[in-house]
Amino acid sequence: MKTLALLTLASLALPLSAMAQAPQAELVSIQKIYDKGGHQAFTDLTRFKNLFFCCFREAQDHVGSDGSIRIMISSTGSTWVDYATISEKGTDLRDPKLEVTPDGKQLYLTCTAVFESSVKGLKTRQPRYSKTTDGKVWTPPQKLLALGDTLWRTAVNPADKKFYGVSFNMHPTTGGPKPEPEWSLKSYTSSDGSVWQLSSIMQVPNQPNETTLRFLKDGSALALVRREAGDKRGYIGSATAPYREWKWTPLTNVVQGQNFIELPDGSLIAASRGLGKTPGAHTVLYKMTPTSLEPILELPSGGDCSYPGLLWHENHLWVSYYSSHEGKASIYIAKVKLPWVTAK
Repeated sequence: MKTLALLTLASLALPLSAMAQAPQAELVSIQKIYDKGGHQAFTDLTRFKNLFFCCFREAQDHVGSDGSIRIMISSTGSTWVDYATISEKGTDLRDPKLEVTPDGKQLYLTCTAVFESSVKGLKTRQPRYSKTTDGKVWTPPQKLLALGDTLWRTAVNPADKKFYGVSFNMHPTTGGPKPEPEWSLKSYTSSDGSVWQLSSIMQVPNQPNETTLRFLKDGSALALVRREAGDKRGYIGSATAPYREWKWTPLTNVVQGQNFIELPDGSLIAASRGLGKTPGAHTVLYKMTPTSLEPILELPSGGDCSYPGLLWHENHLWVSYYSSHEGKASIYIAKVKLPWVTAK
């Protein structure tokens, strides 16, 4: 999301020895799948109806122009087909995320709509959602939550079959549209993805924002949070049912556009904009625990990059992300082998 500034390289820095000490990952393949727009970014990746689905924002610029959501599909992960678009007149649709509904019959997409506010020259935002049964025909974007909210990613809890997500708001007390010194972070839950109820108030200082929440096999939940003020380093939160009380651990890493998933062996893998072995910011994979991130692989990337989708399929990690290291910001798919994960 562009309204949050890209951080300095110094704030992203970690000892490069950390990458050498952590368990290693092997890049099996890398492919650029789309670069037809002026600027394409902010990806996600999932499987639905035995197909790969990748979504991302397409616009003329990183910020300032109206953006639409493009959906691409693949049966193998190597050949990709342009399949559908989602748009809203006069609106910049950003940060699309995909989630299969609990019954497995629909694909659910959330994104953030950015548009002109009641104050001339200033913009506001509000979440949107859309659904499909076939991946081709999507419902028109529908509003979620309130003006100023950003429901950044949703996840289904296998235990209760409900959607959960974390929303941040940059002007929680005034209603905006100008950002305030402190931002709010709240988790919400929904039985159908259309009506959401407050679940918890997450006490994270220094402008918390983009948050990925996941449910683990043991029934607990983890949240990986980006922060925009203070030392700007990320936080990891943990909670048990009913997920109203969170325990927070500050990280030594800055995270931007971050994502993580649990692997078949119970280990965790994350990806974020960060520093790897070569100079500059890149899209980096991390071995994750409930209290730490350790870099293990720098993906081919640089400059304006990150916002990965993560998917475990056929004993490999599949990663969608965007990067500008070859010119304009384009969409890439990487296939990665993680030697420590046993086949299941």
